[in-house]
Amino acid sequence: MRNRRTFVLLLLALVPISTLGRQLVLVLSQDDLKEAAADSTTLTDDTSDTGFDDFIDSESKPDYVLDPGSWSPIFEPAIAAPQDHLEHEGVYYTAISKIVKAYSRGDERAMEEAAREIQADASGGHPHAQSILGFLYGVGIGRERSKAKSFLHHHFAAEGGNMQSKMALAYTYSRQEMHDKAVKLYAELAEVAINSFLISKDSPVIEPVRIHSGAEENKEALRRSRGEEDEDFQILEYQAQKGNAGAMYKIGIFYYFGLRGVRRDHTKALSWFLKAVEKGEARSMELLGEIYARGAGVERNFTKALEWLTLASKQQLYSAYNGLGYLYVKGYGVEKNYTKAKEYFEKAADNGEAGGFYNLGVMYLKGIGVKRDVKTASKYFITAFDAGQPKAFYQLAKMFHTGVGLKKNVPLASALYKLVAERGPWSSLSRWALESYLRGDVGRAFLLYSRMAELGYEIAQSNAAWILDKYGERSMCLGESGICSDEERHQRSHALWWQASEQGNEHAALLIGDAYYYGRGTERDYDRAAEAYMHAKSQSNAQAMFNLGYMHEHGQGLPFDLHLAKRYYDQALEVDHTAKLPVTLALASLWIRKNYADSILVHVIDSLPEVYPKVEAWVEDVLMEEGNATILTLFVCLLTVLYLRERQRRNVVAAGEVAFPHQLGEQGGPVAN
Repeated sequence: MRNRRTFVLLLLALVPISTLGRQLVLVLSQDDLKEAAADSTTLTDDTSDTGFDDFIDSESKPDYVLDPGSWSPIFEPAIAAPQDHLEHEGVYYTAISKIVKAYSRGDERAMEEAAREIQADASGGHPHAQSILGFLYGVGIGRERSKAKSFLHHHFAAEGGNMQSKMALAYTYSRQEMHDKAVKLYAELAEVAINSFLISKDSPVIEPVRIHSGAEENKEALRRSRGEEDEDFQILEYQAQKGNAGAMYKIGIFYYFGLRGVRRDHTKALSWFLKAVEKGEARSMELLGEIYARGAGVERNFTKALEWLTLASKQQLYSAYNGLGYLYVKGYGVEKNYTKAKEYFEKAADNGEAGGFYNLGVMYLKGIGVKRDVKTASKYFITAFDAGQPKAFYQLAKMFHTGVGLKKNVPLASALYKLVAERGPWSSLSRWALESYLRGDVGRAFLLYSRMAELGYEIAQSNAAWILDKYGERSMCLGESGICSDEERHQRSHALWWQASEQGNEHAALLIGDAYYYGRGTERDYDRAAEAYMHAKSQSNAQAMFNLGYMHEHGQGLPFDLHLAKRYYDQALEVDHTAKLPVTLALASLWIRKNYADSILVHVIDSLPEVYPKVEAWVEDVLMEEGNATILTLFVCLLTVLYLRERQRRNVVAAGEVAFPHQLGEQGGPVAN
């Protein structure tokens, strides 16, 4: 124990875990780092022996290159592929456009026509059409649902270079705990994803928005995601137009990355950054350096990149040192100089910039300008990882994957690669889905979230399931033969919630438990309900704890045990103090059950679950029926008026009785007899 140290790394995971408000915790013991020392002594000076990348060429590439078959030409035509590419893929994009329109309208005939076109294109060996066909079979749209056929089409699509099918396959393998296969795909996808990351600092995380909070719509999150229509954005834009440099920079960031529901527009972003630097805005200088270094929306120009990054660094923007170091280590616009590059990275690290630690880690890992030292590299990566640097996620994933510097751990490597991969260009599906939902096009939003759900995005899985539960027929869900039946919607919703629960969504686990407990969309199964509630309880969900207590109290799916029931009720109250009333009532029920086991009170308590739905149904079907509700409202109003008039009459009488014994004169004095 004396020679054992433990490194606990707390980081905000990217997507989807960060959006659950949870942290990913890695506990690394000294044993995990032992191999680093051995590697440092056995590795040769040849830096090509490990297969690790050094400093990736971060040239900006469009979505149609990074994500072949991307739907961006349909949803973001302003930054779409060139005309010759669109013409070459004309049949494919025409069919995709028809699928999207069919889902918007719930048009089953149009969907059948589009599916036939995709089928024909896929039969000709078109990989992107095969990917869509895999999606249609996987979900059961226009054809019988078939996991086998879905897997087969995704396999052929992935072989043909379709990245979204690779995501779908990797997620399928990881669910089946086939980590050796999943890790290879996620590694490739993560490498594509980091191509879009910034050089000098971390890119803003474009998190998929959870459109619901529990069972209700997440109005606050949706309000903040209305893009140019959002009042806050309009105020910010007004401030920028009035010359506020900070507002100019923020507007530029929104357009550059497509944040807060704003559509990406590199031309507008560049315009705002240029206006901001005229007022000395250092962050805009750094972004301009990034833009020219990567060639994002402009022709790549390393000379201009060096100028802007230098200006930003002179204004104490320490992250700019990472960009300068990158130029020197690659020899872009300057003579290659590893010593100078290291100095810049050290300046960034000395001032707490996570990118500086990451870049130093790469230099020591590869032996670039320094003696190779995997142990030192590991420590730098861990520091950057702890600060949430996504490139460090990638490098540590590789170290766990290969066993270089860290003890080999393929499942953990796969999980880390997945976090990075989910920030790839295919994450744009989330922006388009949210935009569709905010415009009232629930069908289109559901289609896009369903596609993302297949790729393994937890938030998309829960969003799609919530839309099915919330909107029912209005979700425009298309099934095997037309609009989804109630049973098809329940089954699809159940499957989506289950996938989300597997990835740590406690609300999803709770809903799965409810589905099994009440027999919603599946056969009633108390044992599986208890299993789902246990899963939610492990994530400190008070409702799940209460439900487990109830099941112990009644011996449903769990042993009849009043002591355990009380323990779960107490835990629910400890986790959520707002549960005081239901917990108090439940504890009262336990007391009655324990002390008056055979009394009529116990029978009354046990009958409540059967009586309550009947009362609820009577209120909904009788009292709340439109005509009856109107009559009831008028009757209540009449009773209220009569009550108020009677109360007023009594007040007048009471006042008169007080005044009559002393008939008052005009001046308030008693009148003489």
